[in-house]
Amino acid sequence: MTVSSESSESSEFPDSPGSPGGGTARFSINQETVRQLSLPELAEACASLGVGGVGLWRAPVQKYGVEATARLVRDAGLTVTSLCRGGFLTAADPAARRAALDDNRAAVDEAAGVGTDTLVLVSGGLPDGDRDLYGARERIADALAELAPYAAERGVRLAIEPLHPMFASDRCVVSTLGQALDLAERFPAEQVGVVVDTYHIWWDDRAPAQIDRAGEGGRIAAFQLADWCTPLPAGVLLGRGQLGDGSIDFRFWRDRVAAAGYTGWTEVEIFNEALWDRDGREALAETAERFRAHVL
Repeated sequence: MTVSSESSESSEFPDSPGSPGGGTARFSINQETVRQLSLPELAEACASLGVGGVGLWRAPVQKYGVEATARLVRDAGLTVTSLCRGGFLTAADPAARRAALDDNRAAVDEAAGVGTDTLVLVSGGLPDGDRDLYGARERIADALAELAPYAAERGVRLAIEPLHPMFASDRCVVSTLGQALDLAERFPAEQVGVVVDTYHIWWDDRAPAQIDRAGEGGRIAAFQLADWCTPLPAGVLLGRGQLGDGSIDFRFWRDRVAAAGYTGWTEVEIFNEALWDRDGREALAETAERFRAHVL
């Protein structure tokens, strides 16, 4: 399938006015935000709406085929801004650890295959029966020591994403941007960076200074947006809100990462059943309009 971006309603999203770094308002849609769209449908919708960037997820890429995905996005004129996700590196059992490392090497290969230089890592929660957060974080560091050189050889940077503390037990023992940087800074900046995701850090009054720290070290690998809306749904994972529906000041974070020197894409990543129940193209169009209204 070939999709031409010449049919776009808008050729690009302009940079945010007055942003110190410029370029931070380039809008990318994370595939999971409109997961109801197949990859060809997503490419077609992005082209028609003038969306130039897309963050992909491994399962649909594997289903469609890595090489076929690469051709599809290339023909559509899309930039793959990230691949989600690697990680889950906290296992203590040797066999489980080997399996995790193998899976992450495969994720690196897939990232390179679809043409992105950023593999997002969700580090993993506590193993069953384990209560040692510090030990779990050290196992992440041990895994990064094996994976980072492998990724660098393939032109891929590992991007550690801190998740809100409510996910620390089962999904991610890295809960703050500071903790993510403590891990990343053990490795060269071109090998390991961090993800700044508003949904996970907006509550933390230390986060702005940590963004400055990340910028000084050249560590900001990705910038993602979702809103914080309460009450959270059961299970909390699908609680990410549409831009403008919740409590987050997106322009504040936009300007902060720009001041820190980030000039990359701004990726909207929302897990929300109500959004998934709608027509996918309409959901994407609404997300683009909310981006213009609340981020630019």
